[in-house]
Amino acid sequence: MESAAATELAKHVLYTFATILAAGTVFGLIARKLKVPDVAVFLLVGMLLGPEILGLVNIKADSALNQIILIFGASYILFDGGASLRLTVLKDVWITIVILATVGVLITGAITAVAAYYVFSLPMVVAALLALTIASTDPATLVPVFKQVKIRDRVAQTVMSESAFNDATGAIATFATLGIAMGQSEFSLGGALIDLVKQAGIGFVAGGMLGYLAALLIAHEKFGFFREVAPVVTLMAVLGAYLGADGLQASGFMAVFVFGIVLGNKDALGFALPAAEQEAMDDFIQTTAFIMRMFIFILLGAQVDFGLMNKYLGGGVVVVVIFMLVARPATVFLCALPDRRAKWSVKEMLFMCWTRETGVIPGALAGMLLGLGAPEAKLIASVTFIAILMTILIQATTTKWLAGKLGLLEE
Repeated sequence: MESAAATELAKHVLYTFATILAAGTVFGLIARKLKVPDVAVFLLVGMLLGPEILGLVNIKADSALNQIILIFGASYILFDGGASLRLTVLKDVWITIVILATVGVLITGAITAVAAYYVFSLPMVVAALLALTIASTDPATLVPVFKQVKIRDRVAQTVMSESAFNDATGAIATFATLGIAMGQSEFSLGGALIDLVKQAGIGFVAGGMLGYLAALLIAHEKFGFFREVAPVVTLMAVLGAYLGADGLQASGFMAVFVFGIVLGNKDALGFALPAAEQEAMDDFIQTTAFIMRMFIFILLGAQVDFGLMNKYLGGGVVVVVIFMLVARPATVFLCALPDRRAKWSVKEMLFMCWTRETGVIPGALAGMLLGLGAPEAKLIASVTFIAILMTILIQATTTKWLAGKLGLLEE
């Protein structure tokens, strides 16, 4: 009987995967024809296929399968984003990236917490918990958008880099606040800063070392033993970077992003693949990242609880509007203006204010809060999904239009 049940479960999972692949492929092509970011289309498709409408995709948010897809998918998309960055560009804007990814998360959280406090009449610590859950931007959304919409190089790379680095800040701040909200600890600024530096630093070093090793083994003239299977090496290394850093209690997402940066800039390290093999690896990475996007965002859409969202819809929309139009613009201007070296123009900062979507990581944090029985976890989860829907459907789909208006598009 157990064997029969396991077989039926396996068939159900395969059916779900086939449905996601079929729908994702068709609607991904439609998104490309319409010239809109495919993540927004995948999110809508997921809502259509989910249990609340057609019932074709039903993978629970707290299931092991869902967590595997989210973790590996987000990791591979982060790796892809890191590999597309260039060190020559990053060296001019690193100050802005660091400030946005640390202080910026706290500024966004503080402004949004005040809004949630007044709109929902929450205790301030619970309002802060909600705000910090959604404060970080989402590389799994932003990387694909900038792959499809060609924006001025330093602007795109700043936004993508900061979105990868701020996840650690958002997660640490969220769980520090959760401990206070549940009466398990008192806030310690020094402890939180030490934890942030440790997680980010170890993740950075682990990703850098693994990236160098991977570049050596696939592109070195003498030691490139894995040159012919370079695409497979990226899969192994992404898993190794995430799990290795996580095992050291560091940021796995930081590790895979830095791994991508090092591997993507291997020419600067003296390693180079032949053109045909480099093209094959690039094609493999692009296809795999596309598959990960469709799975992540179709699943996120399928897990939207319409009943719960409807309960908190009015207040949630108000909080998210303040979050989008006040908190995040204030964050960008306060964090980018002090960076005299970067010399940001007003148009560049306005664009960065708008391209700050919420997505996978805040969604995962909200799911964890539900599982841990956090105060007002259902309200927090609802507002998080409202933020995901609004930022992706409104901001991601208007990225190209705004870039054109501000003169930041590149052919």
